[in-house]
Amino acid sequence: MFEIKHTLCPSCSVGCGINVILDNEKIVGTFPYKRHPVNEGKNCANGRNSLEKFDCKINEAVSSNSVVSVDKAFEEISKEIAKDNVTVVLSGNNSLEDAQAIKSFCEENDFEMIFYANDLGNFENVASYEDIENAPSVFVIGDILYENPLLGRRIVHAKENGAKVFSNLKSDKSVTANISDQVHSGSVQEFLDNCDDVLEELSVIVFNTVDACDELDKLKCCESKLLPVYSKINTKGVLSIADAQSKGEILEMLNGTDVLLVFDDDIVDEFDYDFKSISKIITFSAFENNTTKLSSIVVPIMSWLENDGSYVNAMGETQKFAPVMQSDALSIIEVIKKIKG
Repeated sequence: MFEIKHTLCPSCSVGCGINVILDNEKIVGTFPYKRHPVNEGKNCANGRNSLEKFDCKINEAVSSNSVVSVDKAFEEISKEIAKDNVTVVLSGNNSLEDAQAIKSFCEENDFEMIFYANDLGNFENVASYEDIENAPSVFVIGDILYENPLLGRRIVHAKENGAKVFSNLKSDKSVTANISDQVHSGSVQEFLDNCDDVLEELSVIVFNTVDACDELDKLKCCESKLLPVYSKINTKGVLSIADAQSKGEILEMLNGTDVLLVFDDDIVDEFDYDFKSISKIITFSAFENNTTKLSSIVVPIMSWLENDGSYVNAMGETQKFAPVMQSDALSIIEVIKKIKG
């Protein structure tokens, strides 16, 4: 029997809605959610392709490359985390509820906690998507139209409404360059200096990348509205729970780590680091990735389609989501309870 169920796209922090088409609990496609206020019935390729992860679904616990029972995996995990120098990876993929449970788990056990937010920092007051469409000028740092196309659509609307678009891009072949009135390729400071005469209070600066943390301070000094766009769906929400570290700080923390616990993240893919130098990597994941391939122990968990909770999108709006399919796997909260015994 075919069913269409609504959920959120996990591909970035824009917070688009998607409908999942199920045939007897098997995913067979997606269908645009016409009434969703963020993407207004549009789904980009990133959102549609997010369901391809289910081709790499993890269904069994693994220890030292051998399939084991979940109970056996947790016995081994309990022994490993009793050792010194345990570090836990918190992720923007985690829901608000899961992130709070992970933070409490770390505090109770005095574990170090890693959280990376694309070096974009946290901004309390951010621009809304409507602010972008109504802005007299939009300043874009990073290839938003390519990497976050449905937010890019709001920038296109702004241009159609008469706004000027100024972009700071690594390449003039970037998709965002196609709609830009001016394209720059220097540092953020140079970009802001060059555009100083057209920056105004109602302008919006949208960015998904910076080259250095001190560039965030330069952005904060602008009178214009700001909108950082993160690569993971709930980074904005997790920033309200935990402080993020820079890449350099995280690499130092990894150097002092003997046991690394990873909750629903692919840290190996994100950092240029010799993860084989860490004695034990324990990963809780719904899908295979480069981190699970290097892990000593892997425990399957619910995916976002099988769980419920809350995410906060880039503009600070909390969005609830509910399960669209059933699962025998544990949630992150259940994993933490099982580790505690």
